[in-house]
Amino acid sequence: MRCSGAGAQISGYGTANKSMKISVLGAGAWGTALARHLHQGGNSVVLWDNDTANLIRIPTAGRNLKYLPDIDLPEGLGIEPELAVAANAGEMVVMAVPSFAYRRVGSALGEFDGIVVSVTKGIDYESGLPMSGVLAAVAPRARCVALSGPTLALEVARGIPTAAVAASRNSDDAALVQRLFHRPAFRIYTSTDILGVEFGGALKNVIAIAAGVCDGLGFGDNSKAALVTRAIAEIRRLGVACGARPDTFAGLSGIGDLVVTCFSKLSRNRTLGERLGRGEQLSEILASSVSVAEGYPTARSAFALARRHNVSTPIIDEVYAMLYQGKTVTAALRDLTSRDLKPED
Repeated sequence: MRCSGAGAQISGYGTANKSMKISVLGAGAWGTALARHLHQGGNSVVLWDNDTANLIRIPTAGRNLKYLPDIDLPEGLGIEPELAVAANAGEMVVMAVPSFAYRRVGSALGEFDGIVVSVTKGIDYESGLPMSGVLAAVAPRARCVALSGPTLALEVARGIPTAAVAASRNSDDAALVQRLFHRPAFRIYTSTDILGVEFGGALKNVIAIAAGVCDGLGFGDNSKAALVTRAIAEIRRLGVACGARPDTFAGLSGIGDLVVTCFSKLSRNRTLGERLGRGEQLSEILASSVSVAEGYPTARSAFALARRHNVSTPIIDEVYAMLYQGKTVTAALRDLTSRDLKPED
């Protein structure tokens, strides 16, 4: 049986006493934190990941040793090494795989007709679509709800107060996900602007790389505050051109996610930029622990998307040039700060 809509009943939220069967696809830090969170909410949760060796260690170790080594996981948290089995085991599916694997993993959902909660923040290069668009292409019967916001996985796993937004064109689906994920330390809001929520979450990763470059160069708070402020205008321009609502970028999935990703030491994207700013080679950085920083592929997608819509994106352009055209940090900074003078928009 699969969840068929807003009438589903979830334990602990003033409805009937019924938990849900949920499959979480992707056992990185975020997928694992959410699997733990959903299990603590009284749901039956199964976790799958492409890294089978790491996955099968979880029950014995009681932890995800690769991504959240200091976080205890509940004994009842299930694992399933077979994707086809995991994808069809739940009433609801959480997609927490990297964007480069989203199409392949999403294809395993086939005829799944329930809600898929997408927590991946990326943009498909070929189509220019966020992950909900990719999901619609490979699993057309699924109903996508994007969950996004300033949500560092380690802090959520530690129970540090966090807020996020569940977005869907179907407000009932968004409200169902809101009730499912909401707990005292994890407050969920809803939105019907799924494009705005997804583009805000994806584009801020590119900006976080620029923020990290500022850190690597030893710049101060003035520099980063100016960067973040100008970046939100840039993100909003591109997002609106793609069909999003402008006010969405003032919310949790816009400025909220941008701030935390640009300033937090836990951000892989900021760390990638910091190491670039210190003079490390990109190839060496990508071969290390920040290899899954979504800002790297998203910079390429965002650059192409801005060209497609004829939108000015100076910060994104310079990040793209550093990552894909071999432009030096010094040259990128010079070209960004020497642009023609203009009014603030």
